[in-house]
Amino acid sequence: MPYPKPLREQVVVITGASSGMGREMAHKFAAQGAAVVLAARNEGALEMVALEIRQNGGTAHVVPTDVTSWDQVEMLAQEAITVFGRIDTWINDAAVAIYATVEETDPEEFHQLLHVNLLGTIYGSKAALARMKAQGYGTIINFGSVLSERAVPLQAAYVASKHGVKGFTEALRLEVMRENCRSM
Repeated sequence: MPYPKPLREQVVVITGASSGMGREMAHKFAAQGAAVVLAARNEGALEMVALEIRQNGGTAHVVPTDVTSWDQVEMLAQEAITVFGRIDTWINDAAVAIYATVEETDPEEFHQLLHVNLLGTIYGSKAALARMKAQGYGTIINFGSVLSERAVPLQAAYVASKHGVKGFTEALRLEVMRENCRSM
């Protein structure tokens, strides 16, 4: 689905916006004039990012969200629609990492990492896709890693999650292409 308007007029939802690349992207999009919807678990950190964006003349809206919860991701999407009327771009950037051998990693740690990195991306894509299909346009960006292509020791869970994100994103792309071809 192509961009319907210039970046300065876009509404961009960013998960993982409280730190790292998500935080940087929020600043970059806002500096170009996009309204940004900031999502992460840490509300205090999100409020700091929003304050910085507003102090620089940008528009930011905070929605504390745990991407491992489908209900919270659905509420994030609905909040973006309620506040701004649409979602032009949705960026799934929320991620965590574990640096340990498989043997040293607790099953609960695997579970949490896979839920954040893979299911969080799936939930975000699903929530965004429904709104974008209804409005007839939009872009979903799912963050992978070089580890989506190559495995390394001490990061088996992260590697598995990022391989999953790559496979999921490719399958979603093919589904959207197939549907668009059928609707022409």
